[in-house]
Amino acid sequence: MGVAAIRTEGLTKRYGKVAALDHLDLDVVEGEVIGYLGPNGAGKTTTIRLLLGLIQPSEGHGEIFGLDCQRHPIEAHRRLAFVAGEANLWWSLTGAETLHLLGRVQGQVDKAYREELIARFDLDPTKKVRAYSKGNRQKLILIGALMARPDLLVLDEPTSGLDPLMEQAFRHSIHEARERGQTVFLSSHIMSEVEALCDRVGILREGRLVEMGTLAQMRHLSALTVEATFSEGSVPDLSGVPGVSSVQVDGRLVRCQVRGSVEPLLKALVAAGVTELLSREPSLEELFLAQYGVHGKSPDTSHDAS
Repeated sequence: MGVAAIRTEGLTKRYGKVAALDHLDLDVVEGEVIGYLGPNGAGKTTTIRLLLGLIQPSEGHGEIFGLDCQRHPIEAHRRLAFVAGEANLWWSLTGAETLHLLGRVQGQVDKAYREELIARFDLDPTKKVRAYSKGNRQKLILIGALMARPDLLVLDEPTSGLDPLMEQAFRHSIHEARERGQTVFLSSHIMSEVEALCDRVGILREGRLVEMGTLAQMRHLSALTVEATFSEGSVPDLSGVPGVSSVQVDGRLVRCQVRGSVEPLLKALVAAGVTELLSREPSLEELFLAQYGVHGKSPDTSHDAS
């Protein structure tokens, strides 16, 4: 294995007594697409600011392709492009002039790909930035990052303000980046976006990385949903079956959740004469809610770290 695209060891940022990021140990393999999840205040943007060298850590350190983020920020930035959720641009420039300036800053531009992206995102580059909607400004900075073909894309809520059609254009562009071997670090609130794009997902909770893995590896965070239909007679009582919870009965239909082995549940269903059986693995949204609860907060926490 070569040099990691991103590596952090004990990376910590405190504001007074509050730990915005608490001893983050993270390894992102070159060519991976990583999803970074957590509610507001969990530490996602703090992580990105530390990786970009915009703020100083309280402890620990981070590296971009082996380059210390604090000691060698200029060299590290030559290997990456950053997209924020809120575009801060030059209002008097046109879209084309902005892309030219961003290209000069980045140091490299795939001009043919830039034109392809302008068409894909349906952007009029002749308009001034002040005339763009929020969505069009977001398209502009996305194009500016993608056209450089950087080794690493750092994306913080990158589709903020985009309509569903443009979200699809974004996903297509990220698939292209992955095919070219680029690394993508994606912080997003859009579960379907992360689920569709990412090889692995990390979940932050109060500044700590509490889960990291593929979706398959993280299925243990939430239960399997099972629906069973019976042809006649009364439905069985499943409340005592090991691993079964949240049993709901609707006529001849029983819906429940099961953790661990499904064998005890299957035996009970077969013995009762089940005629139809459906099962569904949890979505990323359900996995996330299993960590944070319905309102995006841990049920045993009164507030999140900022």
